[in-house]
Amino acid sequence: MYSSCNPLSAPALTSSPPIPRQFSSLASVSGWCVSKQPFGLIIDSRKLQTNSRATSLSSTIAHGKVDMSSASEVITDNSSAVVEIEEAAENITIFSLDPSLESYKDHFKYRIRTFRDQKGLIEKHEGSLEEFALGYLRFGFNHEEGCIVYREWAPAAQEAEVIGDFNGWNGAAHKMEKDQFGVWSVRIPDIGGDPAIPHNSRVKFRFKHGNGVWVDRIPAWIKYATRDPTKFAAAYDGVYWDPPPTERYQFKYPRPPKPQAPRIYEAHVGMSSSEPHVNTYREFADDVLHRIRANNYNTVQLMAVMEHSYYASFGYHVTNFFAVSSHSGPPEDLKYLIDKAHSLGLRVLMDVVHSHASNNITDGLNGFDVGQSSQDSYFHTGARGYHKLWDSRLFNYANWEVLRFLLSNLRWWLDEFKFDGFRFDGVTSMLYHHHGINMGFSGNYNEYFSEATDVDAVVYMMLANNLIHSILPDATVVAEDVSGMPGLGRPVSEGGIGFDYRLAMAIPDKWIDYLKNKKDEEWSMSEISWSLTNRRYTEKCIAYAESHDQAIVGDKTTAFLLMDKDMYTGMSCLNDASPVIERGIALHKMIHFLTMALGGEGYLNFMGNEFGHPDWIDFPREGNGWSYDKCRRQWELVDTEHLRFKFLNAFDRAMNLLDEKFKFLASSKQFVSSTDDADKVIVFERGDLVFVFNFHPENTYEGYKVGCDLPGKYRVALDSDAWDFGGPGRVAHDSDHFTSPEGVPGVPETNFNNRTNSFKVLSPPRTCVVYYRVEEEEIKESKIDGYEASLAKLSNKEVSQRRDEDSNDDAKKLVPGTRALEDEDGA
Repeated sequence: MYSSCNPLSAPALTSSPPIPRQFSSLASVSGWCVSKQPFGLIIDSRKLQTNSRATSLSSTIAHGKVDMSSASEVITDNSSAVVEIEEAAENITIFSLDPSLESYKDHFKYRIRTFRDQKGLIEKHEGSLEEFALGYLRFGFNHEEGCIVYREWAPAAQEAEVIGDFNGWNGAAHKMEKDQFGVWSVRIPDIGGDPAIPHNSRVKFRFKHGNGVWVDRIPAWIKYATRDPTKFAAAYDGVYWDPPPTERYQFKYPRPPKPQAPRIYEAHVGMSSSEPHVNTYREFADDVLHRIRANNYNTVQLMAVMEHSYYASFGYHVTNFFAVSSHSGPPEDLKYLIDKAHSLGLRVLMDVVHSHASNNITDGLNGFDVGQSSQDSYFHTGARGYHKLWDSRLFNYANWEVLRFLLSNLRWWLDEFKFDGFRFDGVTSMLYHHHGINMGFSGNYNEYFSEATDVDAVVYMMLANNLIHSILPDATVVAEDVSGMPGLGRPVSEGGIGFDYRLAMAIPDKWIDYLKNKKDEEWSMSEISWSLTNRRYTEKCIAYAESHDQAIVGDKTTAFLLMDKDMYTGMSCLNDASPVIERGIALHKMIHFLTMALGGEGYLNFMGNEFGHPDWIDFPREGNGWSYDKCRRQWELVDTEHLRFKFLNAFDRAMNLLDEKFKFLASSKQFVSSTDDADKVIVFERGDLVFVFNFHPENTYEGYKVGCDLPGKYRVALDSDAWDFGGPGRVAHDSDHFTSPEGVPGVPETNFNNRTNSFKVLSPPRTCVVYYRVEEEEIKESKIDGYEASLAKLSNKEVSQRRDEDSNDDAKKLVPGTRALEDEDGA
């Protein structure tokens, strides 16, 4: 089964396992076998088993940037560097957080050495990691003084030329030259002071490979690619994108500060329209961003940004890595979207796909693979270079030019488009040679540190995170990993891989299991609580109740699992809610809120799930007649005042506002005091808030005793049962709850549920209520207990009416801010 592998709950290791073969002789070096290493810049952790300095030497010679005297210097004059690396490898601070990892010290030492060797080589021959990642200023098309220079790495090509609209698709006059590193280049002088290749005109790279065949390919570093919309299944063309200053978008707003905890709204621009068509970046910016801000999210995560010729791939089969997806518009429009998000105080993350590449030869990077060796290709050869479940190609992360390509790709999106970070897709596939296929990770550390670990990919991710946080220290970087790899979310300096957060991927699976396979009376509060809290100490998680994957055709969203076909007829407030709808709305709120409050240090919601969007997602394809009907978001449902979707949306808004005010997601204080499987009640503290979840389908508990840490007076902060959220309003919001001491402080056996204080509450069935402690200065009459009404004052209709307002001041009017949580008398 999948596990987030909490070290406190992982199986104890009674003895160290055998050291994997490739790590067994790290400490002894008997000689240098440089002549046996392949010529070409490739550092393969599975082939080099003796000493990392041998790797550096062969790589240095292969890249051709130093002569043999320099190579000799690597052997004889690097003792200080070796000592430095050895010291760093010995002082791995991640072991102090999880002593169980020390059994795998040799693995950690090896990958730290490999990382430092690779980074050292880059610094020696490219200046720095940051300069190395400026490859987009050298490769692809760049306008330099008086000419356009085009460079392409294609070692397998025998001849090459550039073709396009500018030369009538005849490259005879634009032959390219190849250097010793396999880089082809051509200089194309300006004509009459203007670039010879007009902006927004089509271009391609034509080359002849070993068997004498000429092929046309889209340049690997192309910044825009399009196809003829009038032709069915037309091939893509590269586009030379260099708009004049008057057409180039100029950013107006700074990046928002990094929030203490990200509340992420995951969105797919193309399917964000209420109409059955592909939405544009500008339409999303003008019509959808205000909805996101109004619901108090602080971060937008954009899917499908990188060009992908197959729209139905959800953006995960990337063909052109530096190109903005033309499905939703040109590059300048994406910049407009990001700038507008920043103006609203929203940070923007990009769903980046570096785990694999589309198998498409005609339109994608795979077209550069013409049967050459792995060291001359972006991808591994044979089975290692192919993902059999995804039907896609797998990168050779040990190759110098692959590292340049991928690291520069990250910097390109940060520098050119002002993204605030990334969500790395498919990290599990990158971490292991088996790619997680047919693997059920149990939490046993042997599953993470063995010959199955792809150290080349691990080192690439360490370099990537090092680069990202160097360029943008406040970046947010999230890993999509289902395996629970220890150290994934710890800094590189500690021996970790460097991500800020990992996705808590086991949580949606647990909710699906419960909704599909268990009756309400079979729900286990202890199991639910354990699943939500089972994460690694000091490694932050982004919790989410449902993934975008489960909305894809063939599965159902949480709302659809709860209410199914009743959603089509039972969501009108003009009629009494059926038992199915009542249960569905109540549990939808509870599931999402419990996931947020207990499941991690950040929260994520996929577009539309905040209001229980019905139906599934089905991209246009031959099987559905190329229909967009199920590939859109029906915003009119939440904008219609008499439909119950508005209640779910209002509660989502209130959840986020609660965190905005009390910062409970960022609090390290999390204590589950009760998981009563008989009562179906979970009680816990997050920060200084007390949460009470009653999942019982029938039982109301009057005077229900709940434990808490701090003594004093408590009041209702949020109530899922309130009228504003579609509930019958059974909990009084004007009641004060005074604590009683429980036993002797510091003597747990005398306390109530290990808490030194308690108070009593009313807990209706299928409700969640949050209580906050009234500070001494708040003893004066406060209206915080009724803030749900303030949250609901901004109707969905008003959001719709104001969605075209652009300024920060207007955006603030849309959002019931923290003042709504303070005394209204002092507002």
